Amino acid sequence: MGLREDLERFREIGDRRRPDLAEFIREGDLSGSSRDRVRIPVKLVDLPSFEYSQRDMGGVGQGQGGTPQPGQPVDVPGDPGDADGDGDEDGDPGEEGGEHDYYEMDPEEFAQELDEELGLDLEPKGKRVVEEVEGDFTELTRAGPNSTLDFEQLFKRGLKRKLATDFDEGYVREACRVAGADARDVFEFCRADNVLVSLAWIRDAYDELAAEGVAMDEYADFDDFADRVERETVSARIRRDGLRDVPFRREDERYRQPEVIEKKQKNVVVVNIRDVSGSMRKTKRELVERTFTPLDWYLTGKYDEAEFRYVAHDADAWEVERGEFFGIRSGGGTRISSAYALAAEILEEYPWSEWNRYVFAAGDSENSSNDTVENVVPLMREIPANLHAYVETQPGGNTINATHAEEVERELADRDNVVVARVAGPEDVPDAIRKILSTEGT
Repeated sequence: MGLREDLERFREIGDRRRPDLAEFIREGDLSGSSRDRVRIPVKLVDLPSFEYSQRDMGGVGQGQGGTPQPGQPVDVPGDPGDADGDGDEDGDPGEEGGEHDYYEMDPEEFAQELDEELGLDLEPKGKRVVEEVEGDFTELTRAGPNSTLDFEQLFKRGLKRKLATDFDEGYVREACRVAGADARDVFEFCRADNVLVSLAWIRDAYDELAAEGVAMDEYADFDDFADRVERETVSARIRRDGLRDVPFRREDERYRQPEVIEKKQKNVVVVNIRDVSGSMRKTKRELVERTFTPLDWYLTGKYDEAEFRYVAHDADAWEVERGEFFGIRSGGGTRISSAYALAAEILEEYPWSEWNRYVFAAGDSENSSNDTVENVVPLMREIPANLHAYVETQPGGNTINATHAEEVERELADRDNVVVARVAGPEDVPDAIRKILSTEGT
């Protein structure tokens, strides 16, 4: 393989270098991406340079302008760095820094990569039925076209009836020969012995025996009869004589129909809530954005349809567009329950029976007195959701009144779909995302 091919191969390797998602989430520029495309900066690998060996190995090749000196780079004809492609331009290799390019992926690929990198295993469930299709013929009904009659079911039901109702006729005829017994006595004896024979059949048997002139006092009583005559089971008679007939009835008929399979769409609505009060300064806002943005990408990639709603709040709450969500700052106080009340109204548009739901809130854990326990916690209990998550952003450590996260953890410790993640700096973001997405309930 020639030098030109080697260089092209090295360039291809560099272009294919995969991004480090955890590093990107911690430190990367999130602004270059959109909802549909995730644009991740990657540093290209340095291409190798070829130098004349320090050892004089001899050879017939001669460089431009005479024999090359040890350490002198060897020009490669046609290298893209040459002005005219002839390798005559002078240059000082190795003086420039590494180049950066961008690796683009759609949210689905982002979700797959994040699953591998963070060890996640989120398998969304479909809820909304979008189509019904016919599957295999596994359903049984009592009516249908003759072509779908299930003969196996018909035979099994008839055979079951035969085994349940058939009786040893010879055994019952012999019971009629008990001295002093009439048809009613024989019927009662057979019933007690679980022989399913009718009184009419026994009367007919008496008439047949009388016509044949058979002695009707062969056995002194029914105990004497039971000691001397052994009853033959149905299965023994079938093994001896074979299965001559099976009593089929109309109610035994079963017809196979195709199973109706519901195709369900995996769809999700995410309500993102952010504290925009005066205490949420720039660093805290940036941590919220750095945490929520990858979560949005991830869920977009995991679901067939994903909708996102954004709620900002100080003492009151209002809905905003995504473009405003991360930049808003207010001078007001904080009442987190106002945001959850608005989230509950928003989620009325997305029935729990048809939509997966996520409610993500973030702030610095500061809240008005008693609001968390008296209002927020009851609302979180009342709102059906796959996951309620609260992200606490406190870069400098908690202040004395930053108790919301702790109260949520304490009051909702019995719920498996509630999680609190703490982010003090960018380095905490990947672990926070892992914790959130590993807690999703059903």
